[in-house]
Parts: sequence; structure tokens; C-alpha cells
Amino acid sequence: MLWAWARVVGGVGLLAVLLWQVGGGPFLDGVRLINAPALAAALLIGVLTTVCAAWRWSLVAGGLGVRLPLATAVAHCYRAVFLNATLPGGVLGDVHRAVRHGRDAGDVSRGIRAVIWERTAGQVVLVGVALVVLAAFPSPVRPYLPAAAALLLAAGLAVVLLARLLPGAGRSRWARGVRTAVADVRAGLLARRTWLGVLVASAVMVAGHLATFLVAARTAGSDAPLTRLLPLTLLALLAMGLPLNVAGFGPREGVAAWVFGAAGLSAAEGVATATVYGALVLVASLPGAAVLLARRARNPTTTREAASGGGC
Repeated sequence: MLWAWARVVGGVGLLAVLLWQVGGGPFLDGVRLINAPALAAALLIGVLTTVCAAWRWSLVAGGLGVRLPLATAVAHCYRAVFLNATLPGGVLGDVHRAVRHGRDAGDVSRGIRAVIWERTAGQVVLVGVALVVLAAFPSPVRPYLPAAAALLLAAGLAVVLLARLLPGAGRSRWARGVRTAVADVRAGLLARRTWLGVLVASAVMVAGHLATFLVAARTAGSDAPLTRLLPLTLLALLAMGLPLNVAGFGPREGVAAWVFGAAGLSAAEGVATATVYGALVLVASLPGAAVLLARRARNPTTTREAASGGGC
């Protein structure tokens, strides 16, 4: 509970600092500039990324031995995206789908682990794409890339070493946890029937999120070339992984303001772009609201119980 409140307070604090630094104009301008073509593009891209997310989740869950039909996964993913975009923290929708699927499948632990691993796979692919793009195009963080790559490599080697040593170190809780994690990665992510699909789905999702961010930049009035915008939008996407936000807003706008300003554009342009992106993502997630309403109509008692349980 304390961490949940800390995330909300952190997000509110970041937004307060941004309002103090750039004022409310960029936020309002971003909302006013949204037009029908941008909304249509966001909805279409949202269909693609949501189906890919559902496919990745279905593959990982199947690898862990938990059946998840693609159609069911799509409905759950839309609902999760909508809850992530409207509730503090940005992860409550994923918590909801993890627990709900685990209960439906009769194995809550595997249901939660399936979501954790498919999300982890997506973040790994995003970081990999970011390293390549940030190395290829100029950006404010380019001088720091060698150190960041070395740190990531060291962390990866440490994880591999830990995975090889701890399983044979006895029956401690840590050893059991590492054994479970290694087995999950092998079955859910690296198995022959899953790894390629997980990689393709994750890559398409990254491309879709980038495309939405670029649409947002153009909608917000940015005329910078794509080679200049691409690394900046990737940095803003990476910032979205931080769970310090309010309905998605917070780190994304803060990092966008910094990188746009450091790249010779303007902090206000970065904030406006990130604000448009947040609005486009919210619109693209609206089918998730329909899923929630449909479920409420089918079983209102269960829906009220789920809402009273914190979205789980």
C-alpha cells in the first residue's frame, strides 16, 4: 500500500514540477491540436499492438502450461490497456488480467508469471531496439551509451551466473525461486514454439508505439526530421516503464521535455508531444471500456467484487 501511494505521489510531483517549469500551455495545446486523422491512426495502430500483445501473452502462457485462447487474450489486453491508461501507477490493468486469467485457469501463480514474463520480454526487446537506434542517430544520451551497454551486459551476465549457481545451492526460497524462473524462461520464452512469435510480436509492438509517438509529434506541430525525432520518442517510451505516473502521465512528459530541450527543440514541444501521445493511447484503449461494460452487464456482482478488490 505504501509503495502504491509513493507511485502516485511521485507522478503528481513530476507533473507539478513540469507545470512549474513550462506552465500549463503545452498540455492544453497538445489536447487542442488533436484531430480526427490522428485519432483514426491511433485506433488502427492500437488494434495492431493489442493483438500482438495478446498473441505474445497467449504464447508465453501456453509455454507455461496455461491455456489462453487468442480472442480471450485480446479482450483481456484491451481491458488492461484501458485500466493502465486511466488508473494511477500504469500497471493495475496488467495486475487485473494476470490474476483474472490465473483464476479462470485454476492456477493464479502461473497466470501472474505469464504476464510478468511476457511484459519482461517486451521490455527487453524495447531496450534492444533503443540501444540500436540511439547508437545510430544523434541524441542527448549518445555519449553515455557505451557505459549503459556495459552496465546492461554486466547485469545480464550476473543474472545468468545466478541462474546457474543458485538452483544447486539447496532448498532455500531464493533457490526455489530461481529454479522456477529458469524453467519459466525456458518453457515460456525460449522454447522452439514460442521464441520467434514472442520476438516478432514484441518488435511489432515497439514499432506501433513509436509510430503513435511520431503521429503525436506531428500532431503537436513538430516539424523535426524523423531521424531526429526517433531517438527522442524512444527515450520517452523507455520512461513509461517507470511506475511513477498518474493515468500514464508523469515520467513520459518529464523525459520528453528534457530530451526535446536537450536536442535543440523545446521542452514545451516535448510536453505537448507526450500529452498528445497520452490522449491518443487513451482513445486507442477505449474498446477496453466496452469490454468492461460488457462484462459488467453479464456479471455485475463479480465486477463489483473485482473493483472493490483493487482491480484484481
